[in-house]
Order: sequence, then C-alpha cells, then structure tokens
Amino acid sequence: MREVTDGVHQLWGWLPHLINLYLVETPEGDVLIDAGTRWTTGIVLRHLRGRRLRMVALTHVHPDHQGAAAEVCRRKGVPLACHTADVGVMEGRARMGPPTRLVRFADALWSGPPHPVAIRWHGGERFGDWEVIPAPGHTMGHVIFWRERDRVALVGDVVRNASLRGGFGSISETPHVFSVDPMLNRRSMKRLVELRPRLLCFGHGPPSTDLAGLEALVARKCGG
Repeated sequence: MREVTDGVHQLWGWLPHLINLYLVETPEGDVLIDAGTRWTTGIVLRHLRGRRLRMVALTHVHPDHQGAAAEVCRRKGVPLACHTADVGVMEGRARMGPPTRLVRFADALWSGPPHPVAIRWHGGERFGDWEVIPAPGHTMGHVIFWRERDRVALVGDVVRNASLRGGFGSISETPHVFSVDPMLNRRSMKRLVELRPRLLCFGHGPPSTDLAGLEALVARKCGG
C-alpha cells in the first residue's frame, strides 16, 4: 500500500499497477474502492488490518473489481455500494456484460460471489469529500469518484494507464471487447476531461498527472 496523495492509498494484488484498488480516508472511516479478483482476497484483507473500514465501493461490477467485495464486507461487517445499474450483476440476478468470450472467461476465473448491495447510487451522492459521478459505457453502472478540492479522480476503467504496446504509463482507451457500450464509454471519457483532473487514479496502470495525454486520447478517439 502506498499513499499517492492526501488520504488516497493505492493497493494491488500480485503485481504493482496491474489491478488497482484504492483506500480513501473519510472522517467516518476508510472506504475501499474496488476489490480486485477473488484470488487476491487474502492480500486485500491483509492490507486492511488495523484500518477502520466504513464501506466497500465499486467503480463497476467486473471480475477484477468485485472479486473480494463479498468476503471483505462479510469479514469487516461493512456495506457494499455501487451504481444501481450494476446492482443486478453484483447480486447475481443478471449476467455480467458484455457477453464476450473474454468477459465470460474472466467472470468464471476471477469473480467473487454475489453479495447484497446496501447502498445504491444514481449519481451525485457523496461520502466524505468524494462525489459519485456516473460514467457509463464500460458497464452501464460505471462511476467515477471525484474529489473537487484537489481535483483527484478515481476513474476505474473509463480509461487506463497501460497498453499492450506501451506498457504501463501509456494512457489508452479500454479495449472495446471489455465494454458494454464502447461509444457511450467514449462520452464518459469526454466527461472525465471536462472535470480537468489534477491526478488520475486508474483501475489499471499507475496514477498520473498527465491531463494533456488524456486530452490527446479523447481528441483522437472522440473528436475532441
């Protein structure tokens, strides 16, 4: 675990930056943002030792983001939160999308068990200094967590700071095969640029202050 900015700690499972989780501090307690895969549950729980956890909050419900959520909530006695559009998947009442072979394979390999969602967001809600901003497309319930006071964005998989060609540190579009509606996700990429973030914290890849790189990606993919 490392602190990347005030009150924001980056966690990971097996390899740094490959699949990121974040622990954010609030006056009411810590909030775990995303939960890796089910195979890293033990690592996540070790990171949380001695922490006063308040909630587990998901940017979206995909295998590498919800994996340890049920077990962490059960062990720590805390609620699970996600956008209402992803609740059915998290609770096991709907299939994870998109319906591609890669997503089906990842679901079978990495997903954790279903778990009740106690806090169901629509957008605009707050916890501590953080605002929930809908950013659909990768999943229909994808959200960005935004802290206005220092312009920090926890962006999930709206974009990533990694690519097959460039490796870590290359801001790129999430491959369309993993997104329910790639064109809608591109609109969410534009929304992210409009926030003018000072620090971007990704689901995949190291945190970055490269707003210009994000703007260039959006201009290239979305026409500005």
